[in-house]
Amino acid sequence: MTETMDAAARTGASNAEKGASTATRNRRTSWTPAWVPYAQAAPLALVFFLFFVLPLVATFVVSFWNYTEYSIEPAFVFSNYQDVFYGCFSGSSRLCTTFATYLSTLKFVAIVWAVTLFIGFTVAYFLAFHVRTLPMQIALFMVCTIPFWTSNVIRMISWIPLLGRNGLVNETLQSIGLIDAPLEWLLYSDFAVTLALVHLYTLFMVVPIFNSMMRIDRSLIEAAYDAGASGWQTLTNIIIPLVKPGILIGSIFVVTIVTGDYLTIGIMGGQQIASVGKVIQTQINFLQFPIAAANAIVLLAVVLVTIWGMLRLVDIRKEL
Repeated sequence: MTETMDAAARTGASNAEKGASTATRNRRTSWTPAWVPYAQAAPLALVFFLFFVLPLVATFVVSFWNYTEYSIEPAFVFSNYQDVFYGCFSGSSRLCTTFATYLSTLKFVAIVWAVTLFIGFTVAYFLAFHVRTLPMQIALFMVCTIPFWTSNVIRMISWIPLLGRNGLVNETLQSIGLIDAPLEWLLYSDFAVTLALVHLYTLFMVVPIFNSMMRIDRSLIEAAYDAGASGWQTLTNIIIPLVKPGILIGSIFVVTIVTGDYLTIGIMGGQQIASVGKVIQTQINFLQFPIAAANAIVLLAVVLVTIWGMLRLVDIRKEL
């Protein structure tokens, strides 16, 4: 009886201490000034404003300025946007330059997105479900990430000795008798651009998908197998639905980066393949900042609409 009373007393004391600590926390919370959360968020908000909002507003304002061959004049004109879409609504069956350029850019975006999604999902699935030990997962993940520590330009240029007319691939194929002449389409072509973009940005798809897969409760997969589900049924009914947030985040990364990438398309395409980013770079080089800003705003609108469409497919706030 005495032991029971002592235990009850200790439990009561513990509950009292917990209640006191909770009351203390509540008093501290109630005495916290209302401006403290805003002060905590102020540094990040300031950085966001200085390096994102302010440049974006400046770009939008400059897009309405007027320019000549030798000067830029502050104004409020729509001629830059008219020049961007010049000839696009003339009724001709031929695509205007702007639409053709966007079509070329979106073509690469779609191809690279599909390929990186396939490769990224496969690599993430292998690391998450077939590699059992954490040290081996870390080691293999490092193998995937170490090449990305080098510059994008260096990784792009490394393809040139391989894919060139006298490169390693052509010489190997000729030496074993598979081809009689070098393959011209290996370098400075759509194939070379797609290959380089996939090489550069696949990791942006691997990481979020792998993170989503590691959060899946393994008991769900075991229950599916116990219920007689095949591997394909488990993949399509359990794994893919639960990995949708990772797929969406990786898709946003890849789509936004590839849409604005002009360096890869310029180098691997031999400066012969059109892209929206390349057009903007050329206009900046010729100091045509207002029309370059107009093109940038149009490109931003296209990217935002694309992201909005992706977010309509998956409610990422609910999934996360």
